[in-house]
Amino acid sequence: MKILKWAFPLVAAIILLQTLWFKFTGDPSSKYIFSQLHAEPWGRIGSGIIELIASILLIIPSTRWLGAIITLLVLGGAIMAHIFILGISVQHDHGELFALAVTAFVCAAITLWMNRGSLHIHI
Repeated sequence: MKILKWAFPLVAAIILLQTLWFKFTGDPSSKYIFSQLHAEPWGRIGSGIIELIASILLIIPSTRWLGAIITLLVLGGAIMAHIFILGISVQHDHGELFALAVTAFVCAAITLWMNRGSLHIHI
């Protein structure tokens, strides 16, 4: 159980962190996505900053619950953007970005559930 308490938040954090390079360097694929959402460049940079903060919070055990909540909110929006605006496959990526978002979302949800005692409410 101790391994799982680290594995799920680390997977979510790693997925969030690996996308930051594309957001912060202005990669053309990232610019395309946020242009489609009418949120380029402020949405790209802003979401990158929020995801960086969420990643850090996910790694620290005492703030893991907050990182999980932020991750669920951000990636919930990303998943909805894929479903309703971008499509599952973006620029012929065969759904890779969508799959990563869903994977990190599920890992964050499990992390929140595993750390529900930190919330002082019953989920």
